Amino acid sequence: MSDLAAKADTEKGQGSAANQHSRRRIPTWVWSVCALAVLAVWFIFRQHQPTKSTVKASSAQRSVPVSVATAHTGDIGAYIDAIGTVTPVYTVSVTSRVQGEIMSVNYREGQIVHKGESLVEIDPRPYQAAMTQAQGQLAHDEALLNEARIDLDRYKAALDRNAIAKQQYDDQVQIVAQDEGTVKNDEGALANAKVNLVYCHITSPIDGRVGLRLVDPGNIVQANSTATLVVITQLQPITVIFSVPEDDLPQIQQQLRAGHRMTVDALDRGKNKKIARGFLLTVDNQIDPTTGTVRLKAEFPNADDALFPSQFVNSHLLVETQHGAILVPTPAIQRNAQGAYVYVLTKDQTASIRTVTVGTADGDTTAVEGVNAGESVAVNGFDKLQDGIKVSVRSGQGGATRPSQGGQ
Repeated sequence: MSDLAAKADTEKGQGSAANQHSRRRIPTWVWSVCALAVLAVWFIFRQHQPTKSTVKASSAQRSVPVSVATAHTGDIGAYIDAIGTVTPVYTVSVTSRVQGEIMSVNYREGQIVHKGESLVEIDPRPYQAAMTQAQGQLAHDEALLNEARIDLDRYKAALDRNAIAKQQYDDQVQIVAQDEGTVKNDEGALANAKVNLVYCHITSPIDGRVGLRLVDPGNIVQANSTATLVVITQLQPITVIFSVPEDDLPQIQQQLRAGHRMTVDALDRGKNKKIARGFLLTVDNQIDPTTGTVRLKAEFPNADDALFPSQFVNSHLLVETQHGAILVPTPAIQRNAQGAYVYVLTKDQTASIRTVTVGTADGDTTAVEGVNAGESVAVNGFDKLQDGIKVSVRSGQGGATRPSQGGQ
């Protein structure tokens, strides 16, 4: 038995040695190639395996977030915009019609005055003296006239008795006529003196606002001088003059001939705030050939003095109002080589391109044809929108857009 066991151990040792010899025969580069192959398979597998962020991004690309508004039926006005200048109905530059020293200035700068209120007082004493002289001369000549008339009556009675020659009577008739002319001349001189005396008290010819003070008491003014004592401008009502292209004139004249009163809004420089509302007053009688425009004048009550003379405003003339138009936000309208279009949201929250015909525009609202009332249109996100793409409606727009109602 011991011999058999020893033989078995000998054979086992020989087999183990043979196996070790066979393993040493596999080259090292084979193992390297196998390792590289395993790494390549692992890398390819990782490249094709989507990560969580990729999954999320793919999910987000499935729908484009947009804000929407609902097309609705309403009225929209056709307006003509132009830059206008506020112009007072009346502007008066008051000057003196008599010569003299200014005794007092009775207005405050910027004061609202009414017709007949005192503005400036000029020394009236020289003119009071002239009026007294004229009154005295008139009284003297009236007495001579009365005396001549008494003599005429006497001569007439004597002539009837043939007590005097007719020539003497005729001479007395002419004396009476001369005295009557002298009296009329005196009456004119007295009236002139009274007028000059009135001119010493300068009053406001209109209701309006006075400007800055131009003269002070103590200064001497000349009669009929060009030196202005005070400037008065009427503020209520007030007008705005603006120019529009001659191409817009036919539709304006059509409304005027029909007797329609066309409203005009005065807006600030940024066209963000309405200052006042008035009505078109008249159209100029000719077109300016150098600019191809025609001037229009609108009148404003200006009860709150919001309009100021020589102020520049944006005039917003309402030519006509369209009723029952389909209205959408102006930003919703896009354009390409084929024309204007909008993205309409269908019931399955898909964006569909719809060609539209653009009509009257008023600020952020435009009338269109090709969209039905109640349909929702996208107002942003156009850089990602495509025909047939899924969309998701943004919320929390602060009421800027209407919620999507789907296609009708």
